[in-house]
Amino acid sequence: MEKRIQDYQAEILAILRGNLSPGVLRSRLEDYHENDLAEVLADLSASERKRIFRILDTEFLSDIFEYTEEEDTALYLDEMDLRKAAAILSRMETDTAVLLLRSLPTEKRALLMILMDEEARRNLAVVAAFDEDEIGSRMTTNYIVLRENLTVKQAMSSLIEQAARNDNIATLFFTTEDGTFFGAMDLKDLITARQDTQLEELIVTSYPYFYGHEAIDDCMERLKDYSESSLPVLDDENRLLGVITSQSVVELVDDEMGEDYARLAGLTAEEDLHEPLRESLRKRLPWLTVLLVLGMVVSSVVGAFEAVVSQLTIVMCFQSLILDMAGNVGTQSLAVTIRVLMDETLTGRQKLSLVGKEMRVGLCSGSILGSLSFLAVGLYIFLFKGQTLGFSFAVSACVGLALLAAMVISGAVGTCTPLFFHKLHVDPAVASGPLITTVNDLVAVITYYGLSWILLLQVLHLA
Repeated sequence: MEKRIQDYQAEILAILRGNLSPGVLRSRLEDYHENDLAEVLADLSASERKRIFRILDTEFLSDIFEYTEEEDTALYLDEMDLRKAAAILSRMETDTAVLLLRSLPTEKRALLMILMDEEARRNLAVVAAFDEDEIGSRMTTNYIVLRENLTVKQAMSSLIEQAARNDNIATLFFTTEDGTFFGAMDLKDLITARQDTQLEELIVTSYPYFYGHEAIDDCMERLKDYSESSLPVLDDENRLLGVITSQSVVELVDDEMGEDYARLAGLTAEEDLHEPLRESLRKRLPWLTVLLVLGMVVSSVVGAFEAVVSQLTIVMCFQSLILDMAGNVGTQSLAVTIRVLMDETLTGRQKLSLVGKEMRVGLCSGSILGSLSFLAVGLYIFLFKGQTLGFSFAVSACVGLALLAAMVISGAVGTCTPLFFHKLHVDPAVASGPLITTVNDLVAVITYYGLSWILLLQVLHLA
């Protein structure tokens, strides 16, 4: 598949850099998908792009720019005639145009909005009225809306008229006379219906909908649950404002995953390839500072067991084994818990059951891995360190028990920490992987060296 994409890009570049007339060039480029053309734009020089922008019409360019990054689109708009840039923005999906305009300098934004057509400006104002974290900021006004009291024949006439301006026609939306949302219908149901049938008999009045001021995070699960091509967005008076398309849903899910991944990696926000050094440091340093303090606490705990280390130096060899396994179990439990917490209907009993389940997983995994460690570490010390069989397996027993205890406790910590954040109404993804790992390091160090001091020094007197 990758080779095919690369071949397409090579073909497109050859066409763009050939000596074709504008009419032939436009005709040849229309055979390719807009996404492939968007990928190629970055490989062209500014002068080559300006030539293309003059040749292609605004409708085709607006479709291409739906697939380019915001910063790239802003650059491309800057390279073309201001009036053409405004015309392209007028034809783009409303939510995409709003995001793009917000990234432009104030003066440039004002000029473009003046040159845009009146309907586009009005639609932009509707979407721009919502905050970036509200679902209304991601809706488009590109949809078909019909009255609920029409006949099939009347609805078809209205559809044909609106289809010239809107291309999201797979789902039709219906409102009452005052604009209140009434329901929706698939286009195919309208096409196959008899002409004299009243639409009210065909409209799905239980169709899912969202309110514009709902937070995107609160809507994510419902957005993913519905496999519709478009979902309506209403204002507080239940009037239809716009729709969320399946493409926007995919983008929202992708953004949410990127943000969660960034937080799990200990970042305060998502980064990209072109981000300045200062911005990267600003996002990373807060958590790194917290982890530095916690790391110092872990080191001080190791220092508190100096007597164990000085008398049984061999126990130092297996510290990383305990710490790594505890961190791995904690991170796994964290990932499971964050995924489960997406269900806002989770009860207290279910949360308690989750903690118990993760501790049981830690217990079973720890029992198996602890037993393997007991055998492997014991044989290693006996065969390669020249110690007696009793000494070797006494140390390995301590390692196995510490591994078992650390994995059980880490499973509990990895589950309870995001639950605690969630209880405080803080994004549980903030309980990042590095934080869990460092906390579990502390638990593992206390468990391992504590057991070594009790079993090996106080009970067995191996030193």
